[in-house]
Amino acid sequence: MTSFFAWRYFRSKRSTNAINIISWISVVAIGVVTAALVVVLSVFNGFEDLVKSLYADFYTDISIAPARGKWISDANAVLARVRGQEGVLQAEPVITERAILVESEDKSIAWLKGVPASYANMSGVPAHVGRGQFALGTAEEPSLVLGGGVENSLQVLAGQHLTPITVYLPNRAATDLSDPLSALLSANAFAAGSFSIQQEFDHQYAFTSIDFLRYMLDLPAGAASAVEVATRPGTDVEAMARRLRQQLGSAFVLKTRYQQNQALFAAMQMERVIIFSVAFLILLIAAFNIISSLSMTVLEKEKDIAVLQAMGMAPKRVARIYLKLAALLSGVGAGAGLLLGLLVCWGQRQFHWVKLGGNSFIIDYYPVAIRWTDLVLVAGIIAAIALLAGWLPARRAALVHFSLRTAGR
Repeated sequence: MTSFFAWRYFRSKRSTNAINIISWISVVAIGVVTAALVVVLSVFNGFEDLVKSLYADFYTDISIAPARGKWISDANAVLARVRGQEGVLQAEPVITERAILVESEDKSIAWLKGVPASYANMSGVPAHVGRGQFALGTAEEPSLVLGGGVENSLQVLAGQHLTPITVYLPNRAATDLSDPLSALLSANAFAAGSFSIQQEFDHQYAFTSIDFLRYMLDLPAGAASAVEVATRPGTDVEAMARRLRQQLGSAFVLKTRYQQNQALFAAMQMERVIIFSVAFLILLIAAFNIISSLSMTVLEKEKDIAVLQAMGMAPKRVARIYLKLAALLSGVGAGAGLLLGLLVCWGQRQFHWVKLGGNSFIIDYYPVAIRWTDLVLVAGIIAAIALLAGWLPARRAALVHFSLRTAGR
């Protein structure tokens, strides 16, 4: 019964045209904000998924590093324990060291990452090699796979440059660090390829053979900076990381891909919270329109309320009529907004309506990823707004005492 009256009040024209105008303004406001929220969150999700995929191509699922010092003295023992774990697809040692790369008069300071040849099977970097190939060379004949930014700094064309690049690495045996001749060791290496993933990596990293770095840094055969682990699809990475922490003990620090980039992902979550906060404030403003509309409707329908009370309707049920009317106003706006937002997102995914400016991006359009959890959360926020907006007018309607006998005189 209360739903019937709420629907009648929603469809019927009010005696005062301003009430209709305010009601539809509130419906349109909720619809526009809902559509905007769906589109903005979906675009944000698209960029988030894109960034995560790029970081996933560079970082492996789990990184194992020493808790103290710079080197794992016996990486082979760690590898033996890790490779025996269920769910581990591949585990490899890596050596990372700061290096100066010089070609003619051009130079670049980069992180030189030494990896074994089999590292290509567990990393997404080879898929992003745009020039040359992912060839690391050997200890005697090393090769470099340069990030795109490093390649530009050195003014070379990887895979086509005929002269070698001079690699300067720290001399671990040096005692007088003020003398550059003794503090650094040098070797020549050819640029075999270049990769382009993301600016942070392209301008800071280059890959080479792990045997070459071991030789240059005078490290024992089992030494490594870290052990990187790739898991099988469907494996619970967090659970595996906890299990490995228990087995390896406090001598090692284990980080998942999320923990290796915790600042980035925390910033993304904060941006999401800010988006929802701004949308909530806008919806609150729209709620004031609903309060105004319902309050005037209560004043207009005082005779109807009196008739319903005379027929035995309890004040709580009268209040429920206006709560449901608030839900109708919010629901119609939210439903139209959700539909419009989903249509816009679908069109952007299919036809790439809105393009990104410039030519330096991996994709040339705004990516979109619709998540049903976002839609449920948006619907929950609107439901809370509707309840908040309808409570005060509903309470006022429940307290109305209008005399039909007096009104008839």
